[in-house]
Amino acid sequence: MDREQEEMQFLGFFGIYTESYKVISSLRKIFTQITLSLILPLAFVFLLHIEVSNVLFSKIIHDEIELDYTRPETPRSDRISAHLSKEWAVFLLFKALYFTALLVFSLLSTSAVVYAIACAYTGREVSFGKVLSVVPRVWRRLMATFLCIFVVMFAYNVVAVLVLVTCAIFVGNTSFGIAILVLLGIAYVVGFVYMTIVWQLASVVSVLEEDYGVKAMMKSKELIRGKMVVSIIIFFKLNSSLHLILYAFQRLVVHGRSAATLDRFGYGALCFVLLSVLMLFGLVVQTVIYFVCKSYHHENIDKSALSDHLEVYLGEYVPLKSKDVQLEQYDV
Repeated sequence: MDREQEEMQFLGFFGIYTESYKVISSLRKIFTQITLSLILPLAFVFLLHIEVSNVLFSKIIHDEIELDYTRPETPRSDRISAHLSKEWAVFLLFKALYFTALLVFSLLSTSAVVYAIACAYTGREVSFGKVLSVVPRVWRRLMATFLCIFVVMFAYNVVAVLVLVTCAIFVGNTSFGIAILVLLGIAYVVGFVYMTIVWQLASVVSVLEEDYGVKAMMKSKELIRGKMVVSIIIFFKLNSSLHLILYAFQRLVVHGRSAATLDRFGYGALCFVLLSVLMLFGLVVQTVIYFVCKSYHHENIDKSALSDHLEVYLGEYVPLKSKDVQLEQYDV
């Protein structure tokens, strides 16, 4: 991060991509280690979930169909019902394990990447061992932020469903009603994207500043103001890339039964590598966006204060005061 902070406020999405690439290149060794230990398992869990869920759910669907064509209250229907219960239990247990592993590896990867970039930004020596020793302290703060945004997102989705269902019941059969539903659908997507972007930036705030949880979300909301368009463009580009990789994996690997086993393995390995690279790049990009937003709001980061904040993670954690973290304003 050799770019002057005052200049970062002028970065658009191409500039942010370029800066992110430079960060990855300058920290190639540490990011390779983080990728091998944290991001590769995250990508593996993500793709494994798709494959295993497809297998388990296919068996459930098959038995559901068998049960529909079986006379009720017979030994055969009882066996199928018992088998279905076991399959649903296995499916739900697998889902629970998947979400737990996904959450843990996501928080650990975010902590490691943000901390490594911050160390490089402040000129501190960064090693893989130091990152691993710090990550357990940082990810607790990220967990608090995640739980807050999860509650907000859950409430948002519940309200959205209630509003959409209510409108569909009362005005859904008319042309006016359909237009209203379309507008509400667009508003829902816009709100969902906005909260996701706030969540991503709040994760960086939770590592680099004293705020976490609700305070980190509020801070993120303030920071993103003025850079929302750029953030949305980057969000859609990264998520479009993610969905292309997942579509290719489902088409060529999960549902590619006609292809040779070796071909499916090769396609799966390619999707695995691409997904891992995309995840690393996405984490670096959201950290760079944080510094861009700081610069845009003329909050010049005091590198010595940030360095002291990072040093605290190596000892007993003491929250940094706002006057130390909140970075003093500069005139442009």
